[in-house]
Amino acid sequence: MHNSLLFTPEKLGPVTLRNRTIRAAAFEGMCPGNAPSDLLYNYHRSVAAGGVGMTTLAYAAVTKSGLSFDHQLWLREEILPGLRHITDAIHEEGAAASIQIGHCGNMSHWKTAGQIPVSASSGFNIYSPTWVRGMRENELAPMARQFGDAVRLARKAGFDAVEVHAGHGYLISQFLSPYTNHRHDDYGGSLDNRMRFMKICISEAMEAAKGDMAVLVKMNMRDGFKGGMEIDEALEVGRTLERIGVHALVLSGGFVSKAPMYVMRGEMPLKSMTYYMHPWWLKYGVKLCGRFMIPVEPFKEAYFYEDALKFREALKLPLVYVGGLVTREKIDMVLDAGFEFVAMARALLNEPDFVNRMKDGNERKCGCDHVNYCIARMYSREMACYKHLDSLPGKLRDEIEKIKEKDGMSR
Repeated sequence: MHNSLLFTPEKLGPVTLRNRTIRAAAFEGMCPGNAPSDLLYNYHRSVAAGGVGMTTLAYAAVTKSGLSFDHQLWLREEILPGLRHITDAIHEEGAAASIQIGHCGNMSHWKTAGQIPVSASSGFNIYSPTWVRGMRENELAPMARQFGDAVRLARKAGFDAVEVHAGHGYLISQFLSPYTNHRHDDYGGSLDNRMRFMKICISEAMEAAKGDMAVLVKMNMRDGFKGGMEIDEALEVGRTLERIGVHALVLSGGFVSKAPMYVMRGEMPLKSMTYYMHPWWLKYGVKLCGRFMIPVEPFKEAYFYEDALKFREALKLPLVYVGGLVTREKIDMVLDAGFEFVAMARALLNEPDFVNRMKDGNERKCGCDHVNYCIARMYSREMACYKHLDSLPGKLRDEIEKIKEKDGMSR
């Protein structure tokens, strides 16, 4: 009989998790006014009660200019009591608590950021849509210090770990990628230069963690399109982060402003996405150009596995595998290949107690069918699985059924 590692404890820097599962940092959209809500509390408590080793609050901006959405967490002093309420609940259920920190860079808008959005280089981001200003060199160290300040706030709020977001085409990733970094100073050009901003952000985070909080970094293995960062450069990014001493890497891929479905795979249900969208001009823009702007990327289970294996061969530090895990078979396959942890997002939205069900031996596969309704609505309101909703407009249910038929998943 296969001797699974899944329910064995494992160290993540100074923190020990009760098992090898992590609720991946996937934007919940449950923070109206950029502050935690009862919805956020209830969701993360349910995942912790469902048996996960660690649950991650997602996409917390380190400063106001780093916000993409008005229902996104912004890590600041006045929300600490609300966050402490959540971390206490997670700990009561026996799980560790992590928070993902980042800055969205050119994926903001002046209405959200309170200023012209900043990035590695100036230009126009059609996805926001907005003009973007390249950061001046004297702004980079103060921005990196915001990452350190965010870690100090996370400690006060009771978190055991922080995950620095250096992937998916957000600010740190915009410096790393040749697609978005056209600088001619010490922060552009060669990969060494493009990594410089990342290094100062991570150094600030590590110093603030003081050795008693785990520091993970989410990074791209590929940007997912021609002209972006490819795996050879990404391996060098991984080696650099290992030398800095981060406690684990979360291996992902994709670029929200160029290859969004490379991150999650499958099809974006555009009717569902535009149904919840405002303002009207954005709704109609996405209806007209959505298929072009958000191309379909075929889904297969464990879709990042082949790329992630290259990182496992090259690096010694702990690695977190994320991407398309819905069955016990693939989870065990990933752990057997030497990855210390597995992270899941959609699976634990569909079934917050999936981990306990696997432990009881009752379940080999969760009920998530990857139609991506949850992702389509999270840009406008809270993330939710369509299977949990009492009612859904007919046209949206029809769209979901069509996607399932295309994927050969119609029951």
